[in-house]
Order: sequence, then structure tokens, then C-alpha cells
Amino acid sequence: MFLTHFKKLLSALPSQCTVCHTWPAESICEDCIDRFGQPLPRCRTCAMPVPDHMEQCGTCLTEPPPLDRCLAAVSYGFPWSGVIGRYKFREQPGLVDALALLVRSTPWVEPTLEAADAVLPMPLSTNRLQHRGFNQALLLARRLAPSKTDSSLLLRIKDTPPQSSLKRAERLASVTHAFKVDPQRRAAVRNARLVLIDDVMTSGASLFSAAHALRQAGAAHVCAIVIART
Repeated sequence: MFLTHFKKLLSALPSQCTVCHTWPAESICEDCIDRFGQPLPRCRTCAMPVPDHMEQCGTCLTEPPPLDRCLAAVSYGFPWSGVIGRYKFREQPGLVDALALLVRSTPWVEPTLEAADAVLPMPLSTNRLQHRGFNQALLLARRLAPSKTDSSLLLRIKDTPPQSSLKRAERLASVTHAFKVDPQRRAAVRNARLVLIDDVMTSGASLFSAAHALRQAGAAHVCAIVIART
């Protein structure tokens, strides 16, 4: 009883904006979202910034990725790199509510989630999950689409080093065959519309590898939604 009352009291206390440190405010205030979170024209299939009225970048036109659509809320730079770092590495999973709101405000995110049969968080390796204590993609997916989130359909079968520590060619090689669909649940993938959720997209290697595994299992449509794109 005391713990429940304490949590309610704590949730009612004012917060300080993680970005501008305004007090009191939400964990990310509206002014900072307006200032730093405006959407940019992005490639439809890899979310890289592109000029106005361009649907796809040159790379995706010449080498189409296994994604039908890729959506990113923001670019991975100030202040979002710091916010996401605190969310992932400094034991501040409470930031997920503000980050989910930021993602939901991104054009095409809502209709993409509504059209999905299932929303799949990118799985962490057992070692990474034990070290971090939570899967940041799973928390985000549950905020974005609680009734559609499925954390057991897509499996990570290969432990890989952090992608940020590798060059592009090494990233692509490290995640080859790193994911597969649960063999007992392949029927749930066949002809399904699926959405992958992750926090940051760097080279796209992990998301592309996961999407490829879903395609091989018979998925009809695969999209990705991330908070930030490098």
C-alpha cells in the first residue's frame, strides 16, 4: 500500500526537461520538441535525409533494402543523442514516454502502426539484456502499440558487438544471419504486415538483417520505426 501511494505521489511531482533543464516541465518539454524535433524529408526506405520531394535516396534506388518503409523521428545529434544515451545507458527508462510521444508525432507513424498486424521490438542478445537490464526497443514498442507488440516472434540467435564500434562493412558482416523467426510461429509471419521498432538506426545493418529474416519467413510487408537516424 505504501509503495503504491509513493509511486502515485512521485508521478505527480513536477519534472525537469532533460534537454533545456526547464523546471517544472515534462521530461522533454514542448518547446524543445518544437525546436529540435521538427520532421525532415527522409528517404522512404532508409530514413536518410533527402531533398524536398525526393522519395528515395540514390543508394536505395540502386540497392533496394528489405524494408517497405523506414521512419525516423529525429536525426541522431544534439540533443537527441544525449537523451537516448540517458535512456539506454544511464538507467532512465522513464524517458520512454516522452520519446514515444516524439515518435508518434512523426508523419506516417500512426497509420503505419494502425496497419500493422504485429509490432516487433528488435531483440537484444542475452548478454546485452543482462548487462543493461531492459530492452529499450521493447519498452518503446509497448508504448507505441501495446496491443500489437510481440517480443517473442523475432529471435536474435547471434551475439554481435555494438554497431557503433564497427565500420560499415563490419556491421553488415556481423549481423548476417543474426535473426530468425521462432520456428514454431512462422505461421504468424506468413502474409503479415510487420513493423520493427528500434531506438537508433546507424548503418541499417541490424534492421535490414531482421527484415530479411521476416521476408524469408513469408512476411508480406515490413516497415521500421526508430527514434533517431544517424
